[in-house]
Amino acid sequence: MKLFDVYPLNPITITKASGSYVWDDQGTSYLDMYGGHAVISIGHTHPHWVKRIEDQLNKIAFYSNSVIIPLQQQLAEKLGKLSGKEDYQLFLCNSGAEANENALKLASFHTGRKKIVAFKKSFHGRTSLAVAATDNPAIVAPVNETDQVIFLPFNDTTTLQACFDAQGKEIAAVIIEGIQGVGGINVASDEFLQLIRSLCNEHGSVYIADSVQCGYGRSGKFFAHDHAGVYADIYSMAKGMGNGFPIGGILIGPHISPKHGMLGTTFGGNHLACAAALAVLEVMESENLIQLAADNGAYLMQELNKIEAITHVRGKGLMIGFDVPDAIRDLKKKLLSEYHIFTGEAKPNVIRLLPSLAISRQQINDFLDALKKAITS
Repeated sequence: MKLFDVYPLNPITITKASGSYVWDDQGTSYLDMYGGHAVISIGHTHPHWVKRIEDQLNKIAFYSNSVIIPLQQQLAEKLGKLSGKEDYQLFLCNSGAEANENALKLASFHTGRKKIVAFKKSFHGRTSLAVAATDNPAIVAPVNETDQVIFLPFNDTTTLQACFDAQGKEIAAVIIEGIQGVGGINVASDEFLQLIRSLCNEHGSVYIADSVQCGYGRSGKFFAHDHAGVYADIYSMAKGMGNGFPIGGILIGPHISPKHGMLGTTFGGNHLACAAALAVLEVMESENLIQLAADNGAYLMQELNKIEAITHVRGKGLMIGFDVPDAIRDLKKKLLSEYHIFTGEAKPNVIRLLPSLAISRQQINDFLDALKKAITS
């Protein structure tokens, strides 16, 4: 049997990782400025995270949600405290797509409506409803197509207002990334997010803050939407939540009521996943990683803005993008092959930086030095 060939692969086999570095099977070290697609929040194989999982594995790895799992409540309490959303409710699942799927489904249950507002260049996942709300026809199968999703321009307040004026009483939810990741590190303006909150209040719609990539401290606040001073009705989470252990979830406002059978999952909130997620929050708190992300992100953006060869540096915290002119279009490849640095990209010409929130100032300077050399060469 062979693998189903759906991933364009770098010819590198990673066999070891620690902090902000990974090593291949030849012993070559790489600086990880990509974090495995924003997943590595506290650093690869953090000792506390490893021990938390090992200790739990020696007790019980899994039982279903048919029994009380105290770790789930411990996670909910810790998450509420660090996020400032202590009066919210937590539903646990396994991935970002599943989190957004459940968020959209719950919004429809709550409002009794069908229409969803999403935005150009959005990415919300690959499952049925999440992919229907994703602005990429290439990954939407015929069975996923629906006329219930309205795609609007990102950060366009006039068009958003007009949409609600015309269809507000039919709209179940607005789903928006505080910072678009796959779309190219596009930052939602405070004004835009505040208008979404106001319109959802006015028309009884649900504001879903997709925080799968831009949440969990990456932006320098717990959720990127927090920068606008707004509270969403539902926050979706995954990626950095488990530091590589599969876990996702949604935070649900206190005004949305549950009922038995409304949502469900086999593996969501299992013992090992909760142990991993608790370890992440414990490290984030003890090492002050959200403030570190804000400080180091500001420094990195400041230094990137001094490099004339790249343009349109943007982002918040350690979720940063910049445009690569055509003359140096192979910059990402050169950084990987010659300077052994992993970065991300967004088509057609954006480099994305999504390192661990624990990356050091020296490692950032190492990246900047390599970037300048790669551009010069």
